[in-house]
Amino acid sequence: MNDWKSLYNEWTTNALEDKDLIKELEAIRNDEIKIKDAFYQDLKFGTGGLRGKIGAGTNRMNVYTVAKATQGLASYIIHNFPKNQHIVAISYDSRVKSDLFAKVTAEVFAANNIKVSIYNTLMPVPCLSYAVRQLHCAAGVMITASHNPSVYNGYKVYGSDGCQITTEAAKNIQLEIAKVDIFKGVKRKRFDEGINDNTISYIPEVVFDQYVKDVKEETLLHPEDHVDKNVNIIYTPLNGSGLVPVLRVLKEAGYNNITVVKEQEKPDGLFPTCPYPNPEVREAMELGVAYAKKYDADLLLATDPDCDRVGIAVKDNEDNYILLTANETGMLLLDFICKQRIKYNEMPVNPVFMKTIVTIDMAERIASKYGLRTVNTLTGFKFIGEQIGLLEKEGRKESYIFGFEESYGYLSGTYVRDKDGVNASLLICDMFSYYKSHGISLYNQLNKLYDEYGYCLNTQHSFKYEGPSGMERMQSIMDNLRQPISMFGDKKVLKTNDYSIGVDGLPKSNVIKFFLQDHCSIVVRPSGTEPKLKIYISISAKDKSLAQKEETKLFNELRTYLD
Repeated sequence: MNDWKSLYNEWTTNALEDKDLIKELEAIRNDEIKIKDAFYQDLKFGTGGLRGKIGAGTNRMNVYTVAKATQGLASYIIHNFPKNQHIVAISYDSRVKSDLFAKVTAEVFAANNIKVSIYNTLMPVPCLSYAVRQLHCAAGVMITASHNPSVYNGYKVYGSDGCQITTEAAKNIQLEIAKVDIFKGVKRKRFDEGINDNTISYIPEVVFDQYVKDVKEETLLHPEDHVDKNVNIIYTPLNGSGLVPVLRVLKEAGYNNITVVKEQEKPDGLFPTCPYPNPEVREAMELGVAYAKKYDADLLLATDPDCDRVGIAVKDNEDNYILLTANETGMLLLDFICKQRIKYNEMPVNPVFMKTIVTIDMAERIASKYGLRTVNTLTGFKFIGEQIGLLEKEGRKESYIFGFEESYGYLSGTYVRDKDGVNASLLICDMFSYYKSHGISLYNQLNKLYDEYGYCLNTQHSFKYEGPSGMERMQSIMDNLRQPISMFGDKKVLKTNDYSIGVDGLPKSNVIKFFLQDHCSIVVRPSGTEPKLKIYISISAKDKSLAQKEETKLFNELRTYLD
């Protein structure tokens, strides 16, 4: 009998806690393909924690895989932290079973004599990162699958610094998880018992209040700027966790002309009007754009379910609403932050800007103009968080000016160590209001940047490689790309960075970046959270039309390596 079949039989006997799992196990009893897919592997635990489809099986997100991961994390904490730091913060978003998984996580920690501080309502990623730091925790857990479709959930782990865990920590936690028998090796204490004996407590309201205060202190505006904040804003939390913190910060900062997209206002893990609740995706923004047209809004803001990403739409010169990419929004913010800092003598000595290696290279030229040093990190905002931590250790925390990544994540402060959709929403509203008060549209301000630095087009392409053979196929492609390549299309390869052998002191990672002539580049990497190979192409050209033609040529050339 195959191992996956044995596991299925074991689960039908022991997985009796969740009625949904019992029904699903019975429903697939005679379907070997579905049984194999649910049990052929354990969900992989990495720097992003766990992420997978909700359901029965070792390859799914459910109360048992969550409990097993938590038991492993508890053992890691016990072995690596002093007893007075055996504290963990927990938060969760609006996804299906997020509250249940958060409760199970708390129960396992409490049974292992690790004190739990949990939010008493859903709260976004930045609030979890903030609580870890404020409460001096050994770790934090955020139950979320970020921007993925509703069938997914996840388990993000944060270190004591408020960053998502490092590669080394993830490896050691995975070793502890592997030792745990999923049914017999997990300690559990009932949630109400933990509340009664104080091993589980709710995070005090004052922590959230202080977070809001720290976000508001990141404002870019001064009274001397004479900004009219009565801009007409449409906001959608995409049925996620952003509603309360985003509205509170914006309203306390003076933005009161805000209309919320009613269909996407309340938390709903089924995301009925945005099946793929990601502000990167046009379909997720369509209802918000419809509201913007209806109310003749100046600005559309959208945050993803765990409120670490922000997407925006603004009017062009023909009053059509256009979606700005994260790279465009990030460059606008970087330029504006630098101008405001210099204007008010708030630029520190040796200022630093941070971005990931797949984020638009044009941002580095903007930073250089204002005297900022650019730090490039691996993909994932946790690496930006780590770099902020290094500055802090050097006593230079104030040198950090701004960081962003192409996947709609931004951060201007050091109070959290992950991308912050609440902070970004305030920054964007400040910037938009400033320019509007001075008769400048954000669309035209973006074009001014392109006039100054040249047009830059960044695109991303994803290719799915699912199932047991998917990883092998992706690795074969990466191996082919590591052979010497001198040209892509008509562009010379000036330099190749193979991050798998380590580059510029960064952790080793299965990523390749080709630096091409004319400020162009290509990055190829397997996703760390999905069965996808991701390709990022950056083209600099005289105008958008030429950039698009060059991008098509490069992409077609690159496809030969995939085929």
